[in-house]
Amino acid sequence: MSEVLIIAEHDGARLNPSTARCVTCASQIEGARITIGLWGSGIAAIAAQAAALQGVARVLSFDAPGNAAPLAAVLAPQVAALAKAYTHVLAPSTTFGKDLLPRIAALLNLPALSDIMAVESPQRFRRPIYAGNAILTVEVDAPLVLATVRTASFQAAPAGGSAPVEAGEVSVAPPTHTRLVELAVTHSDRPDLQTARRVVSGGRALGSAEKFQSVVQDLADALGAAVGASRAAVDAGYAANDLQVGQTGKIIAPDLYIALGISGAIQHMTGIKDARTIVAINKDADAPIFEAADIGLVGDLFEIVPALRAAIQSRSRT
Repeated sequence: MSEVLIIAEHDGARLNPSTARCVTCASQIEGARITIGLWGSGIAAIAAQAAALQGVARVLSFDAPGNAAPLAAVLAPQVAALAKAYTHVLAPSTTFGKDLLPRIAALLNLPALSDIMAVESPQRFRRPIYAGNAILTVEVDAPLVLATVRTASFQAAPAGGSAPVEAGEVSVAPPTHTRLVELAVTHSDRPDLQTARRVVSGGRALGSAEKFQSVVQDLADALGAAVGASRAAVDAGYAANDLQVGQTGKIIAPDLYIALGISGAIQHMTGIKDARTIVAINKDADAPIFEAADIGLVGDLFEIVPALRAAIQSRSRT
């Protein structure tokens, strides 16, 4: 039997959907018995959300004031001490997981595998390389598999489970060299970019931050979608860095992805190749993004998008 520990990600109130996607990945490991490890303070409600995921055998809740901030320096020693009882330790391939898992690997002096996209056996996995243009099969020759899961490659495990929630306990001295000074959070009424079902992204062709606002964000509001951006748009200052989609940004898999004025560089396509439907609007008929788009509109986005937004708003009123 494979004993799998999934390190849950949450915001202090809700379980991040990336955890449910990790459960789906773990369930594909032969003979997997899945435990979700949850660290935080006042997390009883979040533990209940984790316990409701189908396929989860139990939830270990490490509820303590010292775990309130999800600092890798605080959590990594606790997970490392706990990991000896497991054959696999998985974390989502998000900022949280990418920060935490390498520290755990260093403490255990073990290799770490990143971006699992498919499971072939308990020790063999597939992951993308070269911006997703090649798929590498990796076999882990270690007593413990430490890996991050490419959440865009897996559907979220459904609710309907009823796993028991147990209080976890790990005796590890807290770090003295790390403390939380300040947390800067951008609040938005829009869906989260990494988990949204619909995403509207803009590229450098928007020309300015003001036009990015009036075109991309207004269309996203009409669709109830999240907002994304290409690296070129972020570098030009049109959008915030946390909206960047692609190899050096966020990897997403929405049901609908609308690309406005995005050429479709390899690095950007890496972030959206798992989207179910890609709609591209670009005046350049030879833009690479049209090769991957399910629907392509060649034309001036400043004419097409307002007409599209008006049609959506008109339909919503009827």
